[in-house]
Amino acid sequence: MEFIIKKRFLAVAAFGVTFGLTCQFSLAQSGPYPNHPIKIIVPFPPGNTTDIMTRLIAPKLQERLGQPIVVENKAGGSGTIGMDFVAKSKPDGYTIVASQGGNMVVLPHTSKNVPYNPINDFTSIALSTYNYQVITANNQVPFKTFAQMIEWAKANPGMLTVASNGEGGFPHLVFEHLAKTAGIKFTYVPYKGTAAIITDEIGGQIMTSVDGVSGPAPHIRSGAIRLLAISNKTRVPEWPNTPTVSETLPGWTSNGWFAYSGPAGMPKEIVQKLNAEINRAISSPEIVEQLKPYGLEVVSESPEYFDRVLREDYARYGKLVKDISYIPH
Repeated sequence: MEFIIKKRFLAVAAFGVTFGLTCQFSLAQSGPYPNHPIKIIVPFPPGNTTDIMTRLIAPKLQERLGQPIVVENKAGGSGTIGMDFVAKSKPDGYTIVASQGGNMVVLPHTSKNVPYNPINDFTSIALSTYNYQVITANNQVPFKTFAQMIEWAKANPGMLTVASNGEGGFPHLVFEHLAKTAGIKFTYVPYKGTAAIITDEIGGQIMTSVDGVSGPAPHIRSGAIRLLAISNKTRVPEWPNTPTVSETLPGWTSNGWFAYSGPAGMPKEIVQKLNAEINRAISSPEIVEQLKPYGLEVVSESPEYFDRVLREDYARYGKLVKDISYIPH
Protein backbone atom coordinates (compact mmCIF):
# COMPACT_ATOMS: atom_id res chain seq x y z
CA MET A 1 0.00 0.00 0.00
CA GLU A 2 2.83 2.36 0.91
CA PHE A 3 4.51 1.54 -2.42
CA ILE A 4 1.34 2.44 -4.38
CA ILE A 5 0.99 5.79 -2.55
CA LYS A 6 4.66 6.67 -3.26
CA LYS A 7 4.24 5.70 -6.90
CA ARG A 8 1.17 7.92 -7.25
CA PHE A 9 3.00 10.78 -5.50
CA LEU A 10 5.92 10.51 -7.92
CA ALA A 11 3.56 10.45 -10.92
CA VAL A 12 1.76 13.59 -9.69
CA ALA A 13 5.11 15.30 -9.04
CA ALA A 14 6.38 14.40 -12.53
CA PHE A 15 3.15 15.75 -14.03
CA GLY A 16 3.59 18.96 -12.08
CA VAL A 17 7.14 19.43 -13.37
CA THR A 18 6.08 18.71 -16.96
CA PHE A 19 3.06 21.02 -16.69
CA GLY A 20 5.25 23.74 -15.22
CA LEU A 21 7.83 23.49 -18.00
CA THR A 22 5.09 23.49 -20.63
CA CYS A 23 3.55 26.62 -19.13
CA GLN A 24 6.95 28.32 -19.00
CA PHE A 25 7.59 27.41 -22.65
CA SER A 26 4.16 28.72 -23.67
CA LEU A 27 4.74 31.95 -21.79
CA ALA A 28 8.14 32.35 -23.44
CA GLN A 29 6.62 31.74 -26.87
CA SER A 30 3.91 34.33 -26.25
CA GLY A 31 6.23 36.92 -24.73
CA PRO A 32 7.21 40.23 -26.33
CA TYR A 33 8.24 39.94 -30.01
CA PRO A 34 10.81 38.76 -30.86
CA ASN A 35 11.81 36.12 -28.32
CA HIS A 36 13.50 33.58 -30.58
CA PRO A 37 15.41 33.58 -33.91
CA ILE A 38 13.91 35.19 -37.01
CA LYS A 39 14.40 33.45 -40.34
CA ILE A 40 14.68 35.47 -43.57
CA ILE A 41 14.22 33.30 -46.64
CA VAL A 42 16.14 34.35 -49.75
CA PRO A 43 14.43 32.58 -52.69
CA PHE A 44 17.60 32.64 -54.81
CA PRO A 45 21.13 31.18 -54.59
CA PRO A 46 23.88 32.86 -52.53
CA GLY A 47 25.39 35.89 -54.26
CA ASN A 48 22.11 37.09 -55.75
CA THR A 49 21.33 40.78 -55.14
CA THR A 50 18.60 39.94 -52.61
CA ASP A 51 21.00 37.61 -50.80
CA ILE A 52 23.77 40.23 -50.63
CA MET A 53 21.37 42.92 -49.40
CA THR A 54 19.83 40.67 -46.75
CA ARG A 55 23.18 39.50 -45.40
CA LEU A 56 24.34 43.13 -45.17
CA ILE A 57 21.42 44.20 -42.99
CA ALA A 58 21.10 40.98 -40.93
CA PRO A 59 23.75 41.92 -38.30
CA LYS A 60 22.09 45.30 -37.74
CA LEU A 61 18.67 43.69 -37.37
CA GLN A 62 20.12 41.15 -34.94
CA GLU A 63 21.69 43.90 -32.83
CA ARG A 64 18.49 45.94 -32.65
CA LEU A 65 15.99 43.08 -32.24
CA GLY A 66 18.13 41.11 -29.79
CA GLN A 67 17.60 37.76 -31.53
CA PRO A 68 19.60 35.79 -34.14
CA ILE A 69 18.68 36.58 -37.75
CA VAL A 70 19.04 33.43 -39.83
CA VAL A 71 19.38 33.99 -43.59
CA GLU A 72 18.40 30.84 -45.48
CA ASN A 73 18.57 30.34 -49.26
CA LYS A 74 15.67 28.39 -50.79
CA ALA A 75 16.35 28.68 -54.51
CA GLY A 76 14.41 27.27 -57.43
CA GLY A 77 11.52 28.01 -59.75
CA SER A 78 12.73 31.57 -60.45
CA GLY A 79 12.21 32.33 -56.77
CA THR A 80 8.77 30.75 -56.47
CA ILE A 81 9.83 27.86 -54.21
CA GLY A 82 11.11 30.13 -51.44
CA MET A 83 8.18 32.52 -51.86
CA ASP A 84 5.66 29.68 -51.58
CA PHE A 85 7.44 28.33 -48.47
CA VAL A 86 6.92 31.65 -46.69
CA ALA A 87 3.36 32.05 -47.95
CA LYS A 88 2.55 28.75 -46.19
CA SER A 89 4.44 29.61 -42.96
CA LYS A 90 2.90 30.81 -39.70
CA PRO A 91 2.20 34.57 -39.78
CA ASP A 92 4.01 35.16 -36.48
CA GLY A 93 6.89 37.30 -37.76
CA TYR A 94 9.52 34.59 -37.37
CA THR A 95 9.63 33.62 -41.07
CA ILE A 96 9.75 36.37 -43.71
CA VAL A 97 11.05 36.53 -47.27
CA ALA A 98 13.29 38.81 -49.33
CA SER A 99 10.83 39.44 -52.15
CA GLN A 100 11.23 41.33 -55.42
CA GLY A 101 9.20 42.70 -58.30
CA GLY A 102 10.08 39.83 -60.62
CA ASN A 103 8.43 37.09 -58.57
CA MET A 104 5.67 39.30 -57.15
CA VAL A 105 4.31 41.30 -60.09
CA VAL A 106 5.74 39.73 -63.27
CA LEU A 107 5.96 35.94 -62.94
CA PRO A 108 2.35 35.55 -61.72
CA HIS A 109 1.31 36.90 -65.15
CA THR A 110 3.90 35.17 -67.33
CA SER A 111 4.11 31.71 -65.73
CA LYS A 112 1.45 29.05 -65.20
CA ASN A 113 3.41 27.49 -62.34
CA VAL A 114 3.32 30.20 -59.66
CA PRO A 115 1.74 28.51 -56.60
CA TYR A 116 0.92 31.67 -54.65
CA ASN A 117 -1.15 34.84 -55.04
CA PRO A 118 1.18 37.82 -54.44
CA ILE A 119 -1.68 40.05 -53.28
CA ASN A 120 -3.61 37.66 -51.02
CA ASP A 121 -0.91 35.32 -49.67
CA PHE A 122 1.57 37.84 -48.26
CA THR A 123 1.84 40.71 -45.79
CA SER A 124 3.74 43.75 -47.07
CA ILE A 125 6.47 44.66 -44.56
CA ALA A 126 9.00 46.99 -46.20
CA LEU A 127 10.01 48.04 -49.69
CA SER A 128 13.76 48.32 -49.21
CA THR A 129 15.32 49.38 -52.53
CA TYR A 130 14.60 50.38 -56.11
CA ASN A 131 16.90 49.32 -58.92
CA TYR A 132 17.23 50.23 -62.57
CA GLN A 133 17.94 48.19 -65.68
CA VAL A 134 20.74 48.89 -68.15
CA ILE A 135 20.52 48.54 -71.92
CA THR A 136 23.88 47.59 -73.41
CA ALA A 137 25.22 46.69 -76.86
CA ASN A 138 28.25 45.01 -78.34
CA ASN A 139 30.87 47.20 -79.98
CA GLN A 140 30.11 45.97 -83.52
CA VAL A 141 26.49 47.13 -83.77
CA PRO A 142 25.61 49.81 -86.39
CA PHE A 143 24.49 52.33 -83.76
CA LYS A 144 26.32 54.19 -81.01
CA THR A 145 23.50 55.60 -78.87
CA PHE A 146 20.10 54.52 -77.57
CA ALA A 147 18.31 57.00 -79.85
CA GLN A 148 20.20 55.58 -82.83
CA MET A 149 19.23 52.04 -81.75
CA ILE A 150 15.55 52.98 -81.86
CA GLU A 151 15.91 54.51 -85.32
CA TRP A 152 17.84 51.48 -86.59
CA ALA A 153 15.23 49.11 -85.17
CA LYS A 154 12.44 51.06 -86.90
CA ALA A 155 14.30 50.85 -90.21
CA ASN A 156 15.06 47.14 -89.72
CA PRO A 157 11.94 45.54 -88.17
CA GLY A 158 12.71 42.40 -86.16
CA MET A 159 16.46 42.54 -86.85
CA LEU A 160 17.44 43.89 -83.42
CA THR A 161 18.36 40.97 -81.14
CA VAL A 162 17.78 41.56 -77.42
CA ALA A 163 18.83 39.17 -74.65
CA SER A 164 17.76 38.93 -71.02
CA ASN A 165 17.92 36.46 -68.17
CA GLY A 166 14.76 34.36 -68.30
CA GLU A 167 11.84 34.56 -70.69
CA GLY A 168 8.87 36.24 -69.03
CA GLY A 169 11.07 37.73 -66.30
CA PHE A 170 11.30 41.36 -65.26
CA PRO A 171 14.07 42.46 -67.70
CA HIS A 172 12.22 40.80 -70.61
CA LEU A 173 9.01 42.66 -69.73
CA VAL A 174 10.99 45.90 -69.38
CA PHE A 175 12.13 45.69 -73.01
CA GLU A 176 8.70 44.58 -74.23
CA HIS A 177 7.28 47.70 -72.58
CA LEU A 178 10.02 49.84 -74.13
CA ALA A 179 9.48 48.37 -77.60
CA LYS A 180 5.72 48.92 -77.40
CA THR A 181 6.28 52.56 -76.38
CA ALA A 182 8.86 53.14 -79.15
CA GLY A 183 6.89 51.28 -81.81
CA ILE A 184 9.69 48.87 -82.74
CA LYS A 185 9.90 45.13 -83.34
CA PHE A 186 12.78 42.98 -82.08
CA THR A 187 13.89 39.37 -81.73
CA TYR A 188 14.07 38.18 -78.15
CA VAL A 189 16.85 35.77 -77.10
CA PRO A 190 16.38 34.20 -73.62
CA TYR A 191 19.36 33.20 -71.47
CA LYS A 192 19.75 31.38 -68.15
CA GLY A 193 22.25 33.79 -66.65
CA THR A 194 24.05 37.10 -66.95
CA ALA A 195 27.50 35.54 -67.52
CA ALA A 196 26.34 33.78 -70.70
CA ILE A 197 24.66 36.96 -71.95
CA ILE A 198 27.84 39.00 -71.50
CA THR A 199 29.98 36.36 -73.22
CA ASP A 200 27.74 36.28 -76.30
CA GLU A 201 27.26 40.04 -76.35
CA ILE A 202 31.01 40.63 -76.36
CA GLY A 203 31.38 37.94 -79.04
CA GLY A 204 28.74 39.55 -81.25
CA GLN A 205 26.24 36.67 -81.13
CA ILE A 206 23.63 39.10 -79.76
CA MET A 207 23.35 42.81 -80.41
CA THR A 208 21.90 44.16 -77.18
CA SER A 209 20.78 43.09 -73.73
CA VAL A 210 18.75 44.39 -70.80
CA ASP A 211 19.76 43.48 -67.24
CA GLY A 212 20.36 44.78 -63.74
CA VAL A 213 23.53 46.86 -63.53
CA SER A 214 25.71 44.76 -61.20
CA GLY A 215 26.55 41.97 -63.70
CA PRO A 216 27.34 44.10 -66.77
CA ALA A 217 29.06 46.93 -64.81
CA PRO A 218 32.68 45.58 -64.92
CA HIS A 219 32.39 44.94 -68.68
CA ILE A 220 30.92 48.39 -69.28
CA ARG A 221 33.80 49.97 -67.39
CA SER A 222 36.38 47.92 -69.31
CA GLY A 223 34.85 48.94 -72.64
CA ALA A 224 33.99 45.36 -73.64
CA ILE A 225 30.34 46.39 -74.10
CA ARG A 226 28.68 49.78 -74.50
CA LEU A 227 26.12 51.23 -72.09
CA LEU A 228 23.34 52.84 -74.14
CA ALA A 229 20.74 53.87 -71.56
CA ILE A 230 19.31 53.25 -68.11
CA SER A 231 15.67 52.71 -67.15
CA ASN A 232 15.80 55.06 -64.15
CA LYS A 233 13.75 58.27 -63.99
CA THR A 234 16.89 60.40 -63.77
CA ARG A 235 20.58 60.01 -64.58
CA VAL A 236 22.64 58.40 -61.81
CA PRO A 237 26.02 59.46 -60.33
CA GLU A 238 27.59 56.12 -61.28
CA TRP A 239 26.97 56.76 -65.01
CA PRO A 240 26.63 60.56 -65.30
CA ASN A 241 27.07 60.62 -69.09
CA THR A 242 24.54 57.87 -69.77
CA PRO A 243 21.06 59.07 -70.77
CA THR A 244 17.82 57.67 -69.41
CA VAL A 245 15.41 55.96 -71.79
CA SER A 246 12.95 58.79 -71.07
CA GLU A 247 15.30 61.28 -72.75
CA THR A 248 14.44 59.52 -76.01
CA LEU A 249 10.98 58.20 -75.09
CA PRO A 250 9.41 60.92 -72.89
CA GLY A 251 7.54 59.59 -69.88
CA TRP A 252 8.93 56.04 -70.11
CA THR A 253 10.55 54.65 -66.97
CA SER A 254 10.80 51.24 -65.35
CA ASN A 255 12.26 50.53 -61.93
CA GLY A 256 12.42 47.16 -60.26
CA TRP A 257 12.31 46.79 -56.50
CA PHE A 258 13.41 44.57 -53.65
CA ALA A 259 11.41 44.20 -50.46
CA TYR A 260 10.54 42.11 -47.42
CA SER A 261 7.23 40.26 -47.10
CA GLY A 262 5.66 37.85 -44.64
CA PRO A 263 2.77 35.39 -44.72
CA ALA A 264 -0.72 36.87 -44.93
CA GLY A 265 -2.29 37.75 -41.58
CA MET A 266 0.73 39.02 -39.65
CA PRO A 267 -0.14 41.14 -36.57
CA LYS A 268 0.09 44.86 -37.35
CA GLU A 269 2.39 45.63 -34.40
CA ILE A 270 4.93 43.03 -35.59
CA VAL A 271 4.78 44.38 -39.14
CA GLN A 272 5.40 47.91 -37.87
CA LYS A 273 8.35 46.77 -35.72
CA LEU A 274 9.99 44.89 -38.60
CA ASN A 275 9.35 47.79 -40.97
CA ALA A 276 11.01 50.27 -38.61
CA GLU A 277 14.10 48.10 -38.03
CA ILE A 278 14.55 47.12 -41.69
CA ASN A 279 14.28 50.80 -42.68
CA ARG A 280 16.76 51.77 -39.96
CA ALA A 281 19.27 49.08 -40.99
CA ILE A 282 19.18 49.63 -44.73
CA SER A 283 19.29 53.44 -44.40
CA SER A 284 22.55 53.43 -42.43
CA PRO A 285 25.25 55.29 -44.40
CA GLU A 286 27.61 52.32 -44.69
CA ILE A 287 24.86 50.06 -46.09
CA VAL A 288 23.75 52.74 -48.57
CA GLU A 289 27.32 52.98 -49.88
CA GLN A 290 27.73 49.21 -50.15
CA LEU A 291 24.51 48.91 -52.18
CA LYS A 292 25.37 51.60 -54.74
CA PRO A 293 27.50 49.33 -56.99
CA TYR A 294 24.41 47.13 -57.42
CA GLY A 295 22.38 50.07 -58.72
CA LEU A 296 20.19 50.05 -55.61
CA GLU A 297 18.47 53.17 -54.30
CA VAL A 298 17.43 52.80 -50.67
CA VAL A 299 13.77 53.35 -49.80
CA SER A 300 12.48 54.06 -46.28
CA GLU A 301 8.69 53.92 -46.39
CA SER A 302 5.71 52.42 -44.57
CA PRO A 303 4.16 48.96 -45.08
CA GLU A 304 1.19 50.74 -46.68
CA TYR A 305 3.50 52.36 -49.25
CA PHE A 306 4.93 48.96 -50.21
CA ASP A 307 1.45 47.47 -50.45
CA ARG A 308 0.35 50.28 -52.80
CA VAL A 309 3.42 49.82 -55.05
CA LEU A 310 2.82 46.05 -55.11
CA ARG A 311 -0.82 46.41 -56.18
CA GLU A 312 -0.14 49.13 -58.77
CA ASP A 313 2.76 47.22 -60.38
CA TYR A 314 0.81 43.95 -60.35
CA ALA A 315 -2.00 45.62 -62.31
CA ARG A 316 0.42 47.45 -64.64
CA TYR A 317 2.40 44.37 -65.65
CA GLY A 318 -0.77 42.32 -65.95
CA LYS A 319 -2.06 44.83 -68.48
CA LEU A 320 1.28 44.83 -70.33
CA VAL A 321 1.27 41.04 -70.64
CA LYS A 322 -2.21 41.22 -72.19
CA ASP A 323 -1.28 44.12 -74.47
CA ILE A 324 1.68 42.26 -75.99
CA SER A 325 -0.35 39.01 -76.19
CA TYR A 326 2.25 37.14 -74.17
CA ILE A 327 1.35 33.49 -73.64
CA PRO A 328 2.23 32.24 -70.11
CA HIS A 329 4.55 29.24 -70.02
